[in-house]
Amino acid sequence: MSLDYSAVPRMPDGRTAAEHIGAVEATGRAIRVPMGNGGTMMWHAWGEGSGKPILLLFHGGSGSWIHWIRNVQPLSRHFTVYAADLPGLGDSDPPDDVRDVWSVTRCVEAAMTALLPPDATLAITGFSFGGMIAGHIATLFADRIRRIVLVGAGGLKATRKPGPKLHKLLPEMPAETLAAEARRNLEILMIHDPAKVDGVAIHMQILNTTRAKTRSREMGQAFRLSEVLPRVTVPLTGIWGEFDSTTYPHIQERIDLFRALQPDFEMNVIPGAGHWVAYEAAEAFNEKLIGILSG
Repeated sequence: MSLDYSAVPRMPDGRTAAEHIGAVEATGRAIRVPMGNGGTMMWHAWGEGSGKPILLLFHGGSGSWIHWIRNVQPLSRHFTVYAADLPGLGDSDPPDDVRDVWSVTRCVEAAMTALLPPDATLAITGFSFGGMIAGHIATLFADRIRRIVLVGAGGLKATRKPGPKLHKLLPEMPAETLAAEARRNLEILMIHDPAKVDGVAIHMQILNTTRAKTRSREMGQAFRLSEVLPRVTVPLTGIWGEFDSTTYPHIQERIDLFRALQPDFEMNVIPGAGHWVAYEAAEAFNEKLIGILSG
């Protein structure tokens, strides 16, 4: 059943959200590579051939590269950017076990090996579920990753304030219901300021969550990042939104958790932003990330 996006707000210039997403996508290159289980993993690249340092972007749960739509072009002025669709999400094929973090990680490992030059060093920025996968990848590529920046990382054994439950988006919903429920979920989980929920965010939420196969939330609830962190030797840095719904008001607990393992861990908090800080406060986020990775 096809999805009805007719109730999704248009861009200020009259274009649909899909047209805007397509326009940003067209400024890069889509690349499919094998991921070792017979399937392929989708990446979108910007700045290839520039000789600039390599930066991999791992999106959040039930997401895709679109989580970085406000970041890929500014970041590509400083880095060769590869934005992943993680296995079982976006346009990538599923891993063998959609509930197992190592099944996902091994597919990413194979895809990275196929995608990147064998001697290349790189940095990774992982948002939410992507931070969990970055932590696991760090145990396999420790000698090649110079830094991992965790953004509102999931899978941590730390206090989380209870909140309203998200509603499942179903393709058979009328257009108005689909858009309204997507907006509600974004306001609960992703974006702190309701005025920042626009058509691109709503389109992204409908598209990504209705096609997601990998059970990222189950892995987060099993604290899979905390489980692997003691084995991570790659330097870690954090960027969190001040009002991240998965963290607020317990940010210090996360800082203490990371500093117990890496005493020089730095947490960067962006004021006024929620969980999807790279979208809600894109300009501040881009500036902070570039500073961290260029230092």
